[in-house]
Amino acid sequence: MNAGGESDDFVIPPNRTNNAGTEPVAESAEGREPAKKNAGQADSPRAPKRKHGRSYGLAGVRETARAQPELKFTSLLHHVNGDLLMSPFFDLNKTAAVGIDEVTWHDYELELEERIVDLQGRIHRGSYRAKPSKRIYIPKPDGRQRPIGIASLEDKIVQKSAGWILQCIYEQGFLGFSYGFRPGKSQHKTLDALSVASTSKNVSWVLDADGEGSFDHSS
Repeated sequence: MNAGGESDDFVIPPNRTNNAGTEPVAESAEGREPAKKNAGQADSPRAPKRKHGRSYGLAGVRETARAQPELKFTSLLHHVNGDLLMSPFFDLNKTAAVGIDEVTWHDYELELEERIVDLQGRIHRGSYRAKPSKRIYIPKPDGRQRPIGIASLEDKIVQKSAGWILQCIYEQGFLGFSYGFRPGKSQHKTLDALSVASTSKNVSWVLDADGEGSFDHSS
């Protein structure tokens, strides 16, 4: 994505910048200069392509974050283009509970490209506003109830898109033994790793800690 919302293929520069020891600026290392336009020309997002792949520009972000861990990214909004917003839509559960807007996956699909173009435009204009989450409660084994917040479908798209961008940056800084809600490093993989370690190594003690009610107050 180059000029203010236009969906275009990224050109990743072969040479990295910021080798002079000055304050790193990620923008200069992420792609070509934006095309010039006439004064007063309005930004007009193009219709995104119906594809499930993510922006090629994120590959450049990932490589830069891995090679230059000290780098501070100062401009990432241009990566939120139509194609990036289109991808998480197809990853969503088609039969998931609806949010406060009552819009289902199939409702949104009816005019998908038009909706994505409109969403991209609102994000880049700064007029996008997330809707309140729909509050429901599910029972716990001990009889108490766990509050759950269900986001609207469009907010799920934006959240997942932002998550992919941030993941490209911060995933590079995690150590191999860090598990949790990470790609290929789920809580189930944690149990597998503990099982292997406890049976193949001389383990003297194990610490078990839990944040009580953390999700009750964060959703």
